[in-house]
Amino acid sequence: MSISASYHEKLIEDLKDPLEAAAYIEVVLEEGDPKMLSKALKNVIEAQGGIDKFSVQVKQVYDKLEQILSEKEEIEFYCLNALLDALGLHLAVTVKLSQKP
Repeated sequence: MSISASYHEKLIEDLKDPLEAAAYIEVVLEEGDPKMLSKALKNVIEAQGGIDKFSVQVKQVYDKLEQILSEKEEIEFYCLNALLDALGLHLAVTVKLSQKP
């Protein structure tokens, strides 16, 4: 087994924990890279049993978000929020620590 394959397997196993999945998505959101977000969502969905586990409506939301991320490279947060909700997650915003001069 290659190192990348074993890393992916470990990542998917870790992402089965909702707290790990939430932290993972939050870090990716902070990065602001739509391609990274797309990959992260795929990983969390895989960890939760794959897209076929979810309703048709969730699949449509996921497909729409994937299309947006690939074409426009922008995130429509209402669409993202609906998908995260279906995954048992939600967006979180924290106060950024102010930097001292």
